[in-house]
Parts: sequence; C-alpha cells; structure tokens
Amino acid sequence: MPGLHAYGINARCNAENFMWGVTMLRYLITSSLAALALTACSQPANAPATDEQSEAAPAETQASSAYPAHQASDAAINEADFAYRISALADDRFEGRGPASEHGEQAATWIAEEMDAVGLEPAGTDGWFQPVPLIESTLDESASSFDITVDGEAMGLQTNVDVVFWSQNPEEQVSLDASELVFVGYGVVAPEYGWNDYEGVDVTGKTVVILINDPGFADPDAGWFNGSAMTYYGRWTYKYEEAARQGAEGAIIVHQTAPAAYPWGTVQSSWTGPQFTLASSAGQERADVQAWITEDKAVELFSALDLDFAELSEAAVSPDFTPVDMGRATMSASLTNSLRTLTSNNVAGQVEGSERPDEYVLFMAHWDHIGVRLNFSGDDQIYNGAIDNATGVTAMLELAEAYAKSDTPPERSVIFVAVTAEEQGLLGSEYYAQNPLVPLDQTVGGFNFDGILPIGRTEDIVVIGYGASELEDLLRAEAEADGMYLSPDPNPEAGYFYRSDHVTLARRGVPMLYADSGSVAEEGGAEYGAQIEAAYRLQAYHKPADEFDPNWDMGGFVQSTELVYRVSRRLTDSEDWPNWYEDNEFRAIRDAMMDD
Repeated sequence: MPGLHAYGINARCNAENFMWGVTMLRYLITSSLAALALTACSQPANAPATDEQSEAAPAETQASSAYPAHQASDAAINEADFAYRISALADDRFEGRGPASEHGEQAATWIAEEMDAVGLEPAGTDGWFQPVPLIESTLDESASSFDITVDGEAMGLQTNVDVVFWSQNPEEQVSLDASELVFVGYGVVAPEYGWNDYEGVDVTGKTVVILINDPGFADPDAGWFNGSAMTYYGRWTYKYEEAARQGAEGAIIVHQTAPAAYPWGTVQSSWTGPQFTLASSAGQERADVQAWITEDKAVELFSALDLDFAELSEAAVSPDFTPVDMGRATMSASLTNSLRTLTSNNVAGQVEGSERPDEYVLFMAHWDHIGVRLNFSGDDQIYNGAIDNATGVTAMLELAEAYAKSDTPPERSVIFVAVTAEEQGLLGSEYYAQNPLVPLDQTVGGFNFDGILPIGRTEDIVVIGYGASELEDLLRAEAEADGMYLSPDPNPEAGYFYRSDHVTLARRGVPMLYADSGSVAEEGGAEYGAQIEAAYRLQAYHKPADEFDPNWDMGGFVQSTELVYRVSRRLTDSEDWPNWYEDNEFRAIRDAMMDD
C-alpha cells in the first residue's frame, strides 16, 4: 500500500492486546490521547452504491470466483453494500488477494462479476481484464545469506530480524562477495534542488548505505526540497533505482520509523515472500542486491567503524555532504531465487458517455494485498487487507453502480480500473500507465481510493497532495455545500502522494485526486479520528489483523463516496478540463500532452 494518508505514527500505544475490530473501536472511544500520545490523523475513501442484486454472471475470460456475487441493488450509496463488498473481498477464501495467486485472481474475477452485475461494459483488452505480465522471485532463505563484515569479523545479521534482502534481477543465483560499503547520505541526485549525494565518489561495484526519506524531512526549516513533505526522492523505489544508475551492486536502506513512516514490522511483512517486477522491466535500474537494515544494526555498524551514525545523518542534511568510504566494512550476499513468469490482471469496466464518449473520467483502486505470508507475531497467516484495500475497491464499485444505474447517463465516459500488484510497487497501475486502456490525453482526470478507515461521518475531507490540481476546486465547492471543509494531508512527510497508484498517472500528466475521507469525526472530533488511525497503524496495517468487522461505523464511507460522486459528475457533465496548478511539477507534462 501505501495505503492510508496519515502513514506516520509518532505514537505509543498502551493497549497492545486489544483486538482490531469492535473491541478496538469501543476502547478507542473511551481511551485518552495521553494514553496513545498521538500525532497522526487519518482518512477514508468513497463510492455510490447498492442494495439487492441479481446473481452476477461469471467473468467471460476467467474462472468464476469462489465467492457468491452480490444481490441486485439500486444506484443509492448505502452501508449494507459497503459491508457486503468489504467482507467479501476480505474473506479468508481469497487468502489475502496475493497478485497472480489462484485465490488472488479469483478475487479479481469476483470484482469483474460485480462490475458485470451492476451494469458496466467490459473495458479490458481481454474482456474485463487487462493482463499484467509479472516475474515473481521468491527467496529461498534456507539457501541464502546476507552479512556485513568489519575488519574481517562478521556482524552475524539475522535474516528478517536485523535485515531483509532480495533481488529484483531475474536470476536464480545472485551473489556479491566482499562488496565495499559507502555511506551516501540520502542517495539523492536532484539537479533542480542543487543536490547530488553521489558527487565526487565512484560507487561502481560497491554497496551504498542510504537514509530513508529526503533532507527536507530531517530539517524542514532549512528550505531543502519540500520541507517536511516528502518528495519522490524520499521513496525507497527511487533510492534503489538511483543506486543502480550510479553503478552500485548493492543498496542498503537504513530503516527508521519516523522518516519511513512505518515500523520495522511493515518491512518484514512487505519485503519477504514472493516479490514481483513487471516482466517488461525486470532487472532494470535495480542493484543486484537490495536490502533494509534496522537502525540499531546500522548504529552498531557505524560504531564498529569509529563513525557516529547520528553525526553523519545530520551532516547528510546539506548539499555539501561528502559520501563516506566505509572500506573497512564489506557486504557479502548469496541469494537463491525461484523464478516464475506469471500473469495477474487489472480489472476494468466502463459506462459510455452520452455526449462525449471519447473523453474519460477515471476511477482507480488496487485490489491486491499481501496474500499468505509468514506472520512474525502470531498463527494467522492470511493478510486479509480489509481496510487495505477492500474499502477502496468497494468505494469504486459503489461509484460504478451509481453511474451504471443512474437515470441520467454521464455525458463523458467513465472507466473503473481495479489494479493489481500495488503492494509490490504500484506495478498494476504502472502497467496501465504504460499501456492505457483509454488515451491519457483523452482522460480528463481521475480519482484514486486507497485505505478508508471506519471513522464514521466527518466534518472535513482530507486531500493527499493538497494544493496539487484544480480538481480540488471542484471538491471544495461540493464539500462546502455539505458544510464540510478541505484539510491538507496531516502527515505530508509520509509522502502519500507518491505512494499510491494515482502517482503513475500523475507522472504522465493526468490530473488525479486522492481524497478518501476526513479525519475530524462528527462524533469524537479529531481525537477520535487520530485514535482510529493510530490503532489501525499499530495493530493492523500490513498485518493479519486487518480484517472486516461488521460493527464498524460505515457512515463515513457513504458520506465521502457520495461527495466524490457529485464531484465526478461535475467533470462528466461539463466540458471543463482541469489541470494541475501552475506551480505543480506535473503541469508542464500535462500542457505538453494536450498541445500535441
């Protein structure tokens, strides 16, 4: 995922044993902020909806899913539909919706069946589906090793405890022998900011050690980058790619909870088990060995080299930073991988516009989650992904039904795409962006849904990447009509704008809005919203505990979905072409696209 907008935690929880679900919610209502010491806030997602439905016909190009289709309903958005669809997608029988897995693809088929049942027309290259070719690489941990040696003495790093490592190169055997280490600060090359962490050093054939996030996070008042708001240079994906462009054989990111915006447990669950790349780009711009290491072990490593990790981290927050040769330390790794070429599926349906059918409004949500994976803290091995992202897919399906069953068809066409492999690095949406089902220069704008929390109805609507596009003007007008207001992302340092599927379209110029829901609950205020966010992040995010609870307050789901529906209808039923704001990094791309 990325997942929820308020990714950062900065919280302590003294309720380690309470269950995610109704027990959690009841606890949160009565617990104090002091007990949780919170700074995080949250957000939900949206769509218009359903009630009773005739049995959906099986998707044309895939085997029928294992889960019964919804019963027929009308176009009204309602809580019952949310409850049914979230519970269906988060059911154990889909085994956590791993992409390209048998049960994951059954979930994709179920989504196609729902699209068919609500009245969409297939919009894929293969009926409802857009096949996404992937290469799966699974590390054989029993036959693989990773360690760092200082002055000939191995640190004895424990796999999945101290370090997580893998390779995205499509090779069964990958090895590095005594690769010299170089600390490159944030590992950023950004000419527009006058920044080059690799200046003056040749890392060809070496392994770089990198800090997560970007310099703006470490010193928001210094004027570097976007201050506390993460840029794309802070993303782990960028850091591995840049290391490869510089010629490095290995790349190790030091995990720190605050700048990463997630705990070490998220690294353990997300970067172990099968890893995927797009078959079309597998092995490109990737170092041979990629790894995360805990901060404690990084401090231990630096200390063994008579280096102060804290001092060097502070020094890295300057364009004058000089990379540090860690030549007394070397990394050796031997990876044994099993490789498979697989296909997962994006799922797409549409409603044709009545007046301007060649102009499109896009809706997107990722259907995949982590699947079945080793759980480091319990016996449950299924990562159900109820919040992440059965909620977002449900919102999109509700919107699809609202459009398909509206008495007044949209003037522009609307296309709904449930993308795969988001948890593997936005792969499904990246494939769509490379191979769009409708032309990008005919895509008026789009809406992304990713991780909606059961906060209930809210006073606000939170915009991730606030101040990015003119779509916000439409959202503001509709929100104010409901007595609501727009809130900026409460945690811009988490870089959510660059962590969810919409960014693959944004980087190609298409205006996208990521505004799932609000954070200030009508009942309980900001404190309640923050408590829900923190409890989810600590207890359930990328954990088996992310399961559906029928006692959730789903009023916010309906509220925000109805809001997005009205906003999107202003797009579909007008001739307006919203753009990025003038100072946005994607404005020039969109302008060039539309001028061609």
